[in-house]
Amino acid sequence: MSERIEQLRQVVEKSWDCKARHVASRAIMEGFEGQVVWDGIVEVFDLVGHPKAKRCYAFYFVEDNGQKVIKTILGIPPVDSEVSAVRTAIAGSPRK
Repeated sequence: MSERIEQLRQVVEKSWDCKARHVASRAIMEGFEGQVVWDGIVEVFDLVGHPKAKRCYAFYFVEDNGQKVIKTILGIPPVDSEVSAVRTAIAGSPRK
């Protein structure tokens, strides 16, 4: 397991107080009105011991202020895929 994936796994476990097992890496490019708004790799983790979610999506995200943060999005409807996790992060990010 790469250092990057291991770091994300640890953040998922700490954030959601459960165990996480890496299951996949998915390249996602999300656009809006002809512009790329996010392009990166989403790591998919199965969760063990979380009361509501069986899956979590984790990735690096650059906020509007330029700060790079780690987003961990639980696989709870309407989030059911890597793409919907990225869209949730984008929608939750403040816009100028």
